[in-house]
Amino acid sequence: MSDSTRDSASRERRREIAGRCLSAGIAAAHPDRVVRDHVSISEGKDTLTLQSSDETETIDLTAFDRLILVGGGNAASQVAREVELILGDRLSAGIVVTDDPVECDRTTVLAGGHPLPTETGVESATQVLDWVREADERTIVLAVVTGGASAVLAVPAEDISVGALQETTTALLESGATIDEINAVRKHLSAIKGGRLAAAAAPATVRVIVLSDVVGNDLTTIGSGPFEPDPTTYADAIEVLEQYDLSVPDAVQSHLEAGAAGSLSETPKLGANCFDRVRTHIIADGMTAMRAAASVAEKAGYEPLVLSARIRGEAREAAKTAVGIAEESLATGVPIGPPAAIISGGETTVTVESANISNRNTASKGIGGPNQEFALSAAIELGDEPITVGAIDTDGIDGPTDAAGAIVDEATVSDRGSIDGDEHTSRIDRSTAIAALREHRAYGALDDADALYRCGPTGTNVNDLRVVLVETD
Repeated sequence: MSDSTRDSASRERRREIAGRCLSAGIAAAHPDRVVRDHVSISEGKDTLTLQSSDETETIDLTAFDRLILVGGGNAASQVAREVELILGDRLSAGIVVTDDPVECDRTTVLAGGHPLPTETGVESATQVLDWVREADERTIVLAVVTGGASAVLAVPAEDISVGALQETTTALLESGATIDEINAVRKHLSAIKGGRLAAAAAPATVRVIVLSDVVGNDLTTIGSGPFEPDPTTYADAIEVLEQYDLSVPDAVQSHLEAGAAGSLSETPKLGANCFDRVRTHIIADGMTAMRAAASVAEKAGYEPLVLSARIRGEAREAAKTAVGIAEESLATGVPIGPPAAIISGGETTVTVESANISNRNTASKGIGGPNQEFALSAAIELGDEPITVGAIDTDGIDGPTDAAGAIVDEATVSDRGSIDGDEHTSRIDRSTAIAALREHRAYGALDDADALYRCGPTGTNVNDLRVVLVETD
């Protein structure tokens, strides 16, 4: 076997293992697995048990007349389906909003827009709001909040149009603002977010089931905290717009200024009575996916290092750090020696310069997502060392694309461009890759390199998952 054939086989093996690690991470965080691990009912169907990593709660269902299910997010209908199977006829009815629907028996599944709110999604979320307003003190509201809930559970404040909300959301998503900064604005343009859904549900007993897609599992940020006290204010929202020099519709600016001046009611804060009967249970998060990916890597012969579930910042810069850690592993065996699998998660961002925004709807250029930019940046940084990098969004949709992310290695980007006769990999020229990264055309470049990871909507969302495989020479 020639050296080139041996190298090609090694790359193919690493790519295959990286793909299996990513798939395992997605599967581990899927509702069909985590709901049954954390939600159960007694044989007599009189006691509901809810578990999270640090708490087990039991609820006597005989003290209530009705148990209803509401919520939203990428995985909301998958969670609803599993809850139905567990609760059976103890569940009176349900309604959830999602962009990834599955059929349920007792729960009405409505369409929502993601990553931007839509007219249809607003109509759907309004029905959820109407449902919780009808709950009384003899009702248990079992609420589902998963990644994507901020977008699909969108009911604008009365003086804000859907178009204005879409325009503002787009500006925020392209600004490079962090998710908590984005949500500080969205909460103060909403009739649902920032604890307002909890206020609408009072005096009902509310138990919230969460699949977290937020770094650090901040409950006030996940889904924009519809059932959580909001620590942010109208003034904070205005500060975010000013910090990122964002131009928003006049109605949005006027609404926020009126709120800051005290003319509009603030979002409910810690200590408000509406939270007296609300408790929240996180049943899956980024660490759930990371541990599963590490287990697959270990079985494949790699020493796993679960590095962090809190990686954030600009995607292309975070990728350079990831490659640097892998190179250190090869050079010195620190923080772990090869063969090693360095697993991380979190949420990186992409700042889109205004000059490039007009290209974002083009299928092959001006399009991508944080994980694709992470992968392309890593591919540019990689030298000849045997390193494979996989980066995906666990919901299966990275940015406005049909790819979850990408898997790259030391041969994805080449100073020589395409190499005839190498049937195991497609290569892109370094200058082409650099230009694509600079102009936010990661999708097209990675597609040309046959590096995109496509799995379709996954039915879960616990943020980003990254696997770096470091092989011995």
